Amino acid sequence: MPPGAAYLVRCAFNVEVRKVKRPTPQKAESSALNTRKFTGTDNPRYLRAIQALLTRPTTREQLDQIAGCSNGPDLISNIRNLFPASDNRNEYIACEHIEFFDRDSRRCRPGVYSMMAKARRLVYQWLANRGGGSNGKRA
Repeated sequence: MPPGAAYLVRCAFNVEVRKVKRPTPQKAESSALNTRKFTGTDNPRYLRAIQALLTRPTTREQLDQIAGCSNGPDLISNIRNLFPASDNRNEYIACEHIEFFDRDSRRCRPGVYSMMAKARRLVYQWLANRGGGSNGKRA
């Protein structure tokens, strides 16, 4: 065979296949999930939005003005991440689309955000442990 030429070699191998037992991952208990808490925040924009949602249902436009941001849905998404993990994104802060007419008399469906009772309970617990939101400062 000339140098640099390649050739194929067939070899017979005896391969033994064994099933490997893998440990099954343990499922998190539901009681462990219920003990998770609202992590809280020191971000003033988040705190203004949380206060507004505790007070009343709020549209995206109102939330932008109250919190001082220009992307209310992203703000809500970030606040939702402060709550325990959930499969339902509306479990803590719900968004209901209402029928409305804009200034050009066109039908639109703006979102109205509201804090659910479960979220209120977690936020109130966090505020109580935090000291009522005063950060220990007195006037």
